[in-house]
Formats: sequence, structure tokens, C-alpha cells
Amino acid sequence: MMLMPRNNFDLLDDFFEDPFFHREPVPTHINQLMKTDIRENENSYIMDVDLPGFEKENIKIDLENGYLNIHAKMDNSKNEEEKGKFIKRERYFGECSRSFYVGEDVKEEEIKAAFNNGILTLEVPKKSEEKEQEKKYIDIQ
Repeated sequence: MMLMPRNNFDLLDDFFEDPFFHREPVPTHINQLMKTDIRENENSYIMDVDLPGFEKENIKIDLENGYLNIHAKMDNSKNEEEKGKFIKRERYFGECSRSFYVGEDVKEEEIKAAFNNGILTLEVPKKSEEKEQEKKYIDIQ
């Protein structure tokens, strides 16, 4: 006869499942911020980053130690001026950021950026990798 643990009663699980221990779940729209598509062509990588509702002035892009950093901020100060109490609030207000490793050979002035209809498009040049020179041997006569 084999003894199997019973899983239908676990005091600790029941205790920590209490709503007291859970904050409000993270809204799914926060997880969908900065969705990115990356395409490759012969000379560069093109990145399309979704930033709906953000203003161009509130998007900052920098290059540090080979990482391309995108930081976006959405200000809700104009909504706070509106009268009335929110019953439900699903739209996101706040900051988000994302980083991509592009290599340490890429320079800031080589990256092109455009923002149109909530999509940030970045073009990052490919750096040609120095190909190993084919090893030559001396002919023996």
C-alpha cells in the first residue's frame, strides 16, 4: 500500500489565497505596452515600437554601453483637472521603458527615429563584422 499526500486541504495555501495578501492584479494593458517588431534588411534593423497615446515630446531614446534605451512617459495631469470621481480606470498613465542590445559599435548619430500615429520607428545600422582573413599557407616545393 502506498501513501499519497492529500492536496485537497492545505492550510498555508488557503491562508495565502486570502484577498488580504493579494494586491489588485496588474491590468493586461500594462503588459501590452511597448510591443515591438524587429525587421532586418541588408544594411539595418528596423524596429517598430507601439506607443499609443504617448506624445513625441515624452519619449526619450538614448544609447548607453551598447544598449538602446527607450523611455516613455504619459502625463495624466490634465485628467486630474476633470471633475468627477472615477468609477473605473483602464487607461494607462505613467512611465515605461525598454532596452535592446544593439552593440557597442553603433553611434547615436547613426540611428534614425520617427514617431507617427503612436508607432516609434527606429532604424539601427548593422555593423559589418570584420571577416576573418582566410589563412594562407606557404607552398612547399
